[in-house]
Amino acid sequence: MAGEARAEHAPSGGPQRGLRPPGGPLAAGLQRAGGGGRGPGGGHQTDGVGAVHGGLAPGEGDETPQTPAQWEAEFAKYQQYPEFKIMNHSMTLAEFKFIFYMEWGHRMWGRLVGLAYILPSVYFWRKGYFTRSLKGRLVGLCGFVFFQGLLGWYMVKSGLEEKPKSQDVPGVSQYRLSAHLGAALLLYCASLWTGLTLTLPVNKLADTARLSQLRRFAKGTGGLVFLTALSDDLLAFSPTLKNFFENPTTVQFDHRILAISSLTAITGLYMFSRRMAGPVTGVCSLQVVLGISTLLLYVPTPLAATHQSGSVALLSLAIWVLAELRKVAK
Repeated sequence: MAGEARAEHAPSGGPQRGLRPPGGPLAAGLQRAGGGGRGPGGGHQTDGVGAVHGGLAPGEGDETPQTPAQWEAEFAKYQQYPEFKIMNHSMTLAEFKFIFYMEWGHRMWGRLVGLAYILPSVYFWRKGYFTRSLKGRLVGLCGFVFFQGLLGWYMVKSGLEEKPKSQDVPGVSQYRLSAHLGAALLLYCASLWTGLTLTLPVNKLADTARLSQLRRFAKGTGGLVFLTALSDDLLAFSPTLKNFFENPTTVQFDHRILAISSLTAITGLYMFSRRMAGPVTGVCSLQVVLGISTLLLYVPTPLAATHQSGSVALLSLAIWVLAELRKVAK
């Protein structure tokens, strides 16, 4: 009880505010780094490297090869997998080192994210700054970080399996990839929501029927933005129901329709509110322009990375709108 009382009287915006900066932005950056690692040359190069050299256990996969002999041995392991034999058979050792460090950096960043969630949470928990509800949220967030690591390992594992059809391109399962991305976005959204609800002042709007409609509209629009961001990672390989998920052309069409629907919904939200959704509409319009430009220019990696980052920015603004409109329990 004493701890709870202390939590209730913790300084507003004190340690609780400090939780958001290390966790949320690092998670967003990790998502961006993961997307960048999949961008060059079709987006599959790091799959084999990740499984050859990686692991989830502490210390496993932490060290990089130091001598030429160690690099040759690591490269020889990678050459045993379908990804090298079919797609990257002309890869040089220098090119292998580049994608190796991309995958290694992604894994190390992931562990840094875990520490950024766990260490501050343990410290401030022991100091008694947390309410009971916030403790539950933090346990969930820290557990989700660990789950995301397991999901990443499971995704990479699928890229090393022999494909049943000869025309299939080696690479990770688009379903596992989407699950990994979706989990990363959910972790970021949950972290941002937790931070915003701790730092934003409670709105003093009258709880009218129109405000309730606006909340429902904003929730639906936020869900559509999330689905649009997630659909981009379903761009994959080979029939009638599966066509919507496994045919690259159809999936690109799905993503485009969802993007147009998101733009329409956000514009409608702006017209409905005439106040809060202005920044969201602007970022959404920019995101549409980035997406079209990325396609017309045949997906240059820097522009594709900017487009993916734009989806996180748009999702962040959608979460902000929802946090501003949240209904506070009396």
